[in-house]
Amino acid sequence: MKKFIVLASVALLAACGSDEHSDLKQELNTLTKDLRGHVDPLPQVKPYEPVPYTAEALVDPFLPDRIIVAQAGPGARGLGKRAPDPNRPKEPLEAFPLESIHMVGTITQGKETFGLVTAGSNLYRVKKGNYMGQNFGVITSIVEGQIDLKELVQDSSGEWVERASALQLQEVSKR
Repeated sequence: MKKFIVLASVALLAACGSDEHSDLKQELNTLTKDLRGHVDPLPQVKPYEPVPYTAEALVDPFLPDRIIVAQAGPGARGLGKRAPDPNRPKEPLEAFPLESIHMVGTITQGKETFGLVTAGSNLYRVKKGNYMGQNFGVITSIVEGQIDLKELVQDSSGEWVERASALQLQEVSKR
């Protein structure tokens, strides 16, 4: 019985090895006989060259002593001639960033022109000399479509410098 199973297995394997797809194999060999894979050579690896560190003799800009010297400059403490008055009482619009304040109109009473601005959910009436914004902005003029301001900001050296800003009239949508 064992011999019969072995002979049957050999016969089946011989049948599988027939030339059933020989024409396909021959055509594939013909089409690929000239094709050979090509691999580019590896790039040349440059040797590592260490760079010497030559800045150890220079002053470290991050030392606490160096920072204190920079802060002790002439305007770092806000003692310049343009420094804002720290004792001046704050006005309500100085609590809002200038970007969040919107001009919605003007009112003229007598010879004086007032600006109408919104900040938060409130409407405010402002005039020349009022302060608004968080950069010590003082209103220098109010015209029909614009409120001009002069702000005081500190530059990189700590000096107080003036910066001109303006609020443009914005149309309010009616609800």
